[in-house]
Amino acid sequence: MKSKVILLFGCILSIGLSVQSQETRNLSLEEAISLSLKNSHQLKGSQARIDEATAALKEAVEKKLPEAKVSGSYLRLNSANFDLKTKSNNGGTPAESPKVSQAVYGLVNISLPIYNGGRIKYGIESSRYLAEASRLDADFQKDEVILNTVDAYINLYKAKAAVDIVKENLLQSQQRVKDFSNLEKNGLLARNDLLKAELQSSNTELSLLDVQNNWQLAKVNMNLMLGLPDQTDLAPDSSMLHLSPQLNTLEDYIQSAQQNRKDMASMALQHKASSTAVKSTRADLYPSLNLTGGYIAADIPHVFSVTNAINMGVGVSYSISSLWKTKSKVQQAEARVRQVNEAEASLSDQVRLDVNRSYLNLLSSQKKIEVYSKAVEQAVENYRITKNKYDNSLATTTDLLDADVAQLQAKLNYVFAKADAVGAYNDLLKTSGQINTNNKL
Repeated sequence: MKSKVILLFGCILSIGLSVQSQETRNLSLEEAISLSLKNSHQLKGSQARIDEATAALKEAVEKKLPEAKVSGSYLRLNSANFDLKTKSNNGGTPAESPKVSQAVYGLVNISLPIYNGGRIKYGIESSRYLAEASRLDADFQKDEVILNTVDAYINLYKAKAAVDIVKENLLQSQQRVKDFSNLEKNGLLARNDLLKAELQSSNTELSLLDVQNNWQLAKVNMNLMLGLPDQTDLAPDSSMLHLSPQLNTLEDYIQSAQQNRKDMASMALQHKASSTAVKSTRADLYPSLNLTGGYIAADIPHVFSVTNAINMGVGVSYSISSLWKTKSKVQQAEARVRQVNEAEASLSDQVRLDVNRSYLNLLSSQKKIEVYSKAVEQAVENYRITKNKYDNSLATTTDLLDADVAQLQAKLNYVFAKADAVGAYNDLLKTSGQINTNNKL
C-alpha cells in the first residue's frame, strides 16, 4: 500500500513538472529586444574588439614612459691570460699577471624619449580614433541585433497567426464535410461534391502541418536569439499591430541617417586614423632624441672592480636609410587614405539608397494593409453570398469551396501585411539611425 502511495505521488509530481515546463511565456516585443541584447553572441564579440582597441590605445600611451632594462651575467673563465699594459711605478719587474677564473657584471639602462618626430603622438591619436570607431561599430551591430530581433518576433507572430487562422478554417471544413456527408447519405448531395469537400479539408489539414512546422521553427529561432531553452513555448503580443507611427518626410530620414548612423561615424574616424598614420609614417624622416641614464657594476677578482658607475646623458639616433625607404611607406599610407575616402563615399550612397528603399517599403506596406482590409471584407461577403446561393441551389459546390479558400487567403494576407508593416517601420528606423532610441512602434 505504501509503495502505491509513493508511485501515485511520483506520477502527480511528474505531471506537475511537465505542465510547468510547457507553461506558455507571454513575450512582448520590448522584452524580446532586451533579452536579445543581453544574450547576443555578436555583441559579446564586439565588446571583445572594444577591449582589444582600448588595450592598443593604452599600449600607444605607454610608449611615452621610460624604457628600463636590467641585465647581468656571471662568467666562468678557463685559464684566461691578462696582460695589463701599464707602467710600473717603481721601475721594477712587472708584477705577475693575475689568474682570472670568473667575472661578474650588471647593467641598468633607462631611456626616456624626448623627441621622435611625432611617432608616439600620432600613434596615440590614431589608436584613440580606432578605439572610438570600434565602439561605434559595436553600437551599429547593436542596431542590427535589434532589427534582427524585430524580424524574428514578426515571423513568430505571423507563424502563430497562420496556425490560428488555418485551424479555424480546418474546423469549418471538417464541419462542412460532416454536413455534406449527411446530405449525401440522404441522397441530397452528389458523391462528387462530398469528395470535393473532403479533398479541400485534407489540403487544409496539410497546410496546417506546414504552418505548425513554421511555428515551431520560429519559436526555436526566437528562443536561441533570446538565450531561452529551445522548447520554451512563446506567446507573442499582438498589441504592436495596433499602433500607428507618425511618418516623417523622406528627407528627414535621410538627414537623420547622416547624423545618427554609427557606421558612417565609424568610417569618419577610420578616415582620421588613416590620415594620422600618414603623419606617423613621415615621422621616420626625423631623428630621435632620448634622455639616457644607467648604472654599471663589475667585478673581476684580482684584476679590477667597478661600483657606483652612474651615467646620464642625451642620445641621438638617426636612420640614414629612411631618406630612401620612407617614401614608399608614405605612398602606401596615402593609398590607404584614398581607399577609406572611397569607402566612405560608397557608404554614404548606400545609406541614401537604404533609406529610400525602407521608406518606399513602409509606404507600400501601409497601402497593402488598406487593400487587404478591403479584400477581407469582400472575401467574407463573397463567401456569405455564395453560401446563400449554394443553400438555394444557385451556386455549385466548387463555387462555395473557392469562396472559402479566397476568404482564408484574404485573412492571412491581411494579418501578414500588418505584421510586415511593423518590420518595415523598424527597418526604416534602423537605416535612419533611430532604432536604438525608438525601437518600438
